[in-house]
Amino acid sequence: MNALIRIAVATAVAAVLAYFAWPWLQNAMYLAELIGDDAPQSLPLPVKGASARAVRDTFGAPRPGDRTHQGIDIFAPRGTAVLSTTRGIVSRVGENSLGGTVVWVLGPAGDRHYYAHLDSVADIRSGQRIVAGDVLGTVGTTGNARGTPPHLHYGIYRNSVGAVNPFPLLSKQPDGQHERAARAAH
Repeated sequence: MNALIRIAVATAVAAVLAYFAWPWLQNAMYLAELIGDDAPQSLPLPVKGASARAVRDTFGAPRPGDRTHQGIDIFAPRGTAVLSTTRGIVSRVGENSLGGTVVWVLGPAGDRHYYAHLDSVADIRSGQRIVAGDVLGTVGTTGNARGTPPHLHYGIYRNSVGAVNPFPLLSKQPDGQHERAARAAH
C-alpha cells in the first residue's frame, strides 16, 4: 500500500511540475531553435513608415569617453512606432544611462537586437515571443539622446564578434517592405 501511495504522490508532483514548467520548456525549445537558425541576410526598417533616407549609417563614429557608436540612428517624429526587425524573444525591457528606455530582442543565430532612446514601450515583457513587425515602443530622445532630434538607435550584437553594423542589412530592403511584411503576418 505504501508503494502505491508513493507512486501516486510522485505522479501528482510530476504532473504539477510539468504543468508549471511547460511554458519555460517551450521557450527553451524556441530559444534553441532561434540560436540554431542562420542570421538574416536582410532586415526591414524598424521604424514604421521610415524611408531609407531617414537612416544614418553612423556605425563606428567616435563618441565621448573613448567609445564608438555601436549602431545606427533612424530619425522620425517622436511617438512613431518602433517595430521588431526579426522574430525572437524579448530578453530585456528597461532603462540604462546611454540608451535611456530600451528593448533587447534575442533573434535568429543568437543575435541581440537593441532598440534605444524609446519614448515609450509597448505592452511587452521579458520572455515574450515576437515576430518581425511587432510594435516594441515609440521613437524618442531618452538617455544620452536628450536634446537631439527624435530617433531610434538600433544595434545588433553578435556573440562571436560583438557589435555589427546593421546598415548593410537594412539597406537591402526596398522602402515599404517592412509594412507589407507586418500586414502579411497579421
